[in-house]
Amino acid sequence: MLMKVKEVAGLVGISVRTLHHYDEIGLLKPEQTTESGYRIYSEKDLETLQQILFFKQLGFPLKKIKEIINSRSFDREEALRVQRKMLLEERSRLDNMIATIDKTIRHAKGEIEMSDKEKFEGIDFSHNPYEQEARERWGDEAIDESNAKIKQMSKDEQKRMGEEFDRIYRDIAAVRHQTPDSDEAQAAIKVWYDYLNKIGNYSLDAFKGLGQMYVDDERFTKNIDKYGDGLAVFMRDAMAEYAERNTN
Repeated sequence: MLMKVKEVAGLVGISVRTLHHYDEIGLLKPEQTTESGYRIYSEKDLETLQQILFFKQLGFPLKKIKEIINSRSFDREEALRVQRKMLLEERSRLDNMIATIDKTIRHAKGEIEMSDKEKFEGIDFSHNPYEQEARERWGDEAIDESNAKIKQMSKDEQKRMGEEFDRIYRDIAAVRHQTPDSDEAQAAIKVWYDYLNKIGNYSLDAFKGLGQMYVDDERFTKNIDKYGDGLAVFMRDAMAEYAERNTN
């Protein structure tokens, strides 16, 4: 069923201006536009909008949402499972906070006593759990193992490793204008995969997850893009393609 922008806004409960903004920043571009310039949304567009709003409700900025849903490795069903898990955790946290508020009211009335620790139960200012979930699923173990091996190297060994990293990144940057699934890109990414497994133990899933981290973590993106604009995104897509091709 096709819907006009006002119909979508009314259905979802957001403003037409918000939908226009999503279109302008490339977050949600409707599949069709009439000759008069009216936006027409398909069922697929509505599914994408649902994902956007789920992520937004969970506290993700629009820039991060755009990166996630535009990733070649994005899986809608997997995202829904992770979002469900996060919402259940959030519901549990809110239930704990409500219980703490109820106890605080009773404490204020003199009905019960509360310890200082009890006064802050359910309050959690930890970082975004989705990114932690991704790290746990895709390769903290491999990253930690690599870091441990690097620390054991001599200064000369670390210098040579740095030079090898530099050479590989430059070779990948040289083909970044190709499509990530091109033979040239895949050959360059294979060299990176093989080298990582000399200093660590990266499964294909971990390799794919590491590529996603290159985009999700601004520190990675900044350092990688020094070799060429857009290299981090290119590597993520090429690494995802390599993992998918080589998974039995």
